[in-house]
Amino acid sequence: MELEEHYTNRSGWLRAAVLGANDGILSTTSLAIGIAAASTTREPIVLAALAGLVAGALSMAAGEYVSVSSQSDIEHADLAREQNELSTMPETELKELAKLYQHRGLDEDLAMKVAQQLTAHDALGAHAKDELGINEITQARPLQAALASAGSFLAGGMLPLLVSIFAPLHSMVACQYGFAILFLASSAIVAARTGGSNVIRAVLRICFWGTVAMLITALVGYLFGVKTA
Repeated sequence: MELEEHYTNRSGWLRAAVLGANDGILSTTSLAIGIAAASTTREPIVLAALAGLVAGALSMAAGEYVSVSSQSDIEHADLAREQNELSTMPETELKELAKLYQHRGLDEDLAMKVAQQLTAHDALGAHAKDELGINEITQARPLQAALASAGSFLAGGMLPLLVSIFAPLHSMVACQYGFAILFLASSAIVAARTGGSNVIRAVLRICFWGTVAMLITALVGYLFGVKTA
């Protein structure tokens, strides 16, 4: 019998990749739209999109690495504390583990037997998973998250950059918006299929909030921008 396919093990890198790609598309497009609304030449638009692309990718990588590293530090501290407790008071930890299994529905005798067997097999692993909620799926991986975020941001941000280079200047805002919605919808479809979630809901969600962000940015450009010759 084949094992069922689950999507939870993809949650870590998929979250970072989806966030990076959508942020790359949306932030670069919004920046290009804001500048396009305040300029009559192409160069400022391209420069703004390029600068936003580079700065955004580096910012995403750094931010993701720092935040996930903080999570990793907490996990390592908890594991070290748990290992110390297992070494200094093993009986107390065994009873604590058995209590957890009782709360999940096992009777007292069975809970103790399960706790004893799991402790004999891998005491720290049992406590990490059942007491702390740390396992190989949810474990923090800072470098993986940083690379996924930066790479996906670059991939997403390259699309509006290309639009700013090749789209007609007189319809730059409309082109940026139209292609951004297409890119965001495509990203949502890929993410939903990869994660096994509802495709339509994912597309509507990202397109709605993407539209809101781009409209506000365009409005700022029109209201506060200075037209350049």
